[in-house]
Amino acid sequence: MDIPLSTIAVVGLGTMGTGITGVLARAGREVIGIDIDESATAQAVGVFEASTARAVERGRITGEERRSMLARFRTFTDLGAAADADLVIEVVPESYEIKQQVFRALDGIVSPTAILATGTNALSVTRLAADSAHPERVLGLHFFNPAPAMRLVEVVSSVLTAPTAVTAVTGLARELGKEPVAVGDRPGFVADGLLFGYLNQAAAMYEAKYASREDIDAAMRLGCGLPMGPLALLDLIGVDTARTVLEAMYAASRDRLHAPAPVLRQLSEAGLTGRKAGRGFYTYEAPGSGTVVRDALTPLADGSGAGSERTVRSVGVAGSGTMASGIAEVFAKAGYVVVLAARSQEKADAAKARVAKSLGRSVEKGRLTGEARDDALARITPAGSLDAFDEVDLAVEAVTEDLEVKRQLFAALDKVCKPGAVLATTTSSLPVVACARATTRPQDVIGMHFFNPAPAMKLVEVVRTVLTSDEVHTTVREVCATIRRHPVDCGDRAGFIVNALLFPYLNNAVKMVQEHYATLDDIDAAMKLGGGYPMGPFELLDVVGLDVSLAIEQVLHREFRDPGLAPAPLLEHLVAAGCLGRKTGRGFREYAAGR
Repeated sequence: MDIPLSTIAVVGLGTMGTGITGVLARAGREVIGIDIDESATAQAVGVFEASTARAVERGRITGEERRSMLARFRTFTDLGAAADADLVIEVVPESYEIKQQVFRALDGIVSPTAILATGTNALSVTRLAADSAHPERVLGLHFFNPAPAMRLVEVVSSVLTAPTAVTAVTGLARELGKEPVAVGDRPGFVADGLLFGYLNQAAAMYEAKYASREDIDAAMRLGCGLPMGPLALLDLIGVDTARTVLEAMYAASRDRLHAPAPVLRQLSEAGLTGRKAGRGFYTYEAPGSGTVVRDALTPLADGSGAGSERTVRSVGVAGSGTMASGIAEVFAKAGYVVVLAARSQEKADAAKARVAKSLGRSVEKGRLTGEARDDALARITPAGSLDAFDEVDLAVEAVTEDLEVKRQLFAALDKVCKPGAVLATTTSSLPVVACARATTRPQDVIGMHFFNPAPAMKLVEVVRTVLTSDEVHTTVREVCATIRRHPVDCGDRAGFIVNALLFPYLNNAVKMVQEHYATLDDIDAAMKLGGGYPMGPFELLDVVGLDVSLAIEQVLHREFRDPGLAPAPLLEHLVAAGCLGRKTGRGFREYAAGR
């Protein structure tokens, strides 16, 4: 039986509640906005009036449509105004006691057939339902902020929820132009269940002084294509809100990765809750502002380290694969003389041909002139031996991710390269210091972790060991500036910044599927539509390669010894079965040949 949802009440007119009322009114629903604070109701009306006026100015709606929308939106300060609602959505503060009071009051106000939805993303929907007079009509309806723009809505069922209620709100979500994802009742649901673990790890990384707040945020934006860095996102969400969500997640999972980082408690108790307070991880122009201003922690404009730098005019790139040819292209386009060395002249020539093909595509797309392409190619000399590195100022290895292979290569570079040459490894997961110890000059060894594809990705993780000299560190940062790449500083530990934050998130997504909590498609949709991720976790795992992903997760687990970082058995089983992702035609999904 269809349940008509023509009149909808929204209780709580903060940012989220106001956004939801606007979405509903635009979709033709009669909307009742309720908040005990008169200023909140007035502000909600003002926001809706302003947004619809802008829509008229931009030709998206007519003046008559705007008047109709405004007429459908009424506000009240008394919960009794919800009496005629077919659906009530509460988005009051994330407190069980407050939500419980609202639901108990609504039991005596609305009709027995009305559906009651909570907007929580951390508290138990089941518990709220069990405390109500009609638990079968209670469910979760989790919109994402900003509600008018974000397409994801998580529809949360408890064991008590009637299927008819779920069907009704799922249909409503689709009519609103949203993408509903059905999930069970556990803290964080899908999107926040994955997102907040990642945010917590980022907060812990910052607290440990492993990397600066700016470098952590830049690394995840530039290395993963995320719309915001994790610490800036925590400030937007609210540090106190994040702490509440994580407390609920930890209570349910007992996974240490969900235990709120102490810095979240410290900031919350100091009142530094993010943008709304004017200060959190960053300092803002004013409470509620999104404009970051300088404070005592803001780095100097040049971002350089102490010490003078060495002159770099020529660069040697060791390797013949995609990453090696991509890095050679980056240096050649920036004006450096490049020696591209492989295990044979044939492999080196093939690597240069790969560069030529990539540069040709750039010319076809209008990103590069034919003359610039020819100049860049002329700067690259292919060589079949590392002996050609005898005069380079910087040697960059980009060979297979095998520590013994890299150690042997660095021992060879130590013998071939001139004194004072900087030696860099592009490893993404192996200890840089192990490469350094294979030489007689560990002070000259540093990590330069480029991201794939190197010609397109703007991030380089600059990895110092305890032996790396200040001069070498400063030199590499200056080189990054010349090749127009954004350097982020980090220490020599597993995963550096990006992989240490990315792969536990991917591993947790695999665990969700393994536990039959959600499907591959729902999880991918949730992270793209609710988190703004360019790819869902399973799309990304299949692109990266399940074997590569497993190896990185194993390294992280060995380094930090945290049970929560242990690779998900499902991932191990797929790798053992040879299902490695797109490169084998099957990973978490199956792929047609050539895709």
